[in-house]
Amino acid sequence: MATLKSTIKEELTLNGKDRGTENVFNVTGITESYHRIVTCPASQDTTIATFKQHVYSSDSAFDVADVKYLRVTNLDDTSSINLSLQISSTENGVADSSCTVLLAAQRSFILGAVHDGIVVDSTTDSIVTSLTDLESVLVDPSTNEIQVEIFIAS
Repeated sequence: MATLKSTIKEELTLNGKDRGTENVFNVTGITESYHRIVTCPASQDTTIATFKQHVYSSDSAFDVADVKYLRVTNLDDTSSINLSLQISSTENGVADSSCTVLLAAQRSFILGAVHDGIVVDSTTDSIVTSLTDLESVLVDPSTNEIQVEIFIAS
């Protein structure tokens, strides 16, 4: 087993003072990794990752219980994307809700867990702690062809 070391660093000098920060964290027990640059055609939703409980019956799916780190980076210099997180609230491997976030050009989205790691609830305005599974990740590049980088560690 391996350890993934992730570093998030911001460099900022504001009014002559260093306001940057650096955070380093380790994810232990990694036995698999996946890295790919995906070209997402203009005006087409592109599925870049799928997660299932039984990967032996799913082509190219990641085992939802094993994923410990997920990063998606928008590699475009100017265009943002809509990053859609498809959620399986019943944890049956079928998406029944979604959460979409705007991912600006040259920005990254990181998620630490896909099993019991996300939930969307439109019925309350308080924190929901009963989390469910991520079923898949889709990219909507709008009217521009965009490249994204995906990295998964399990």
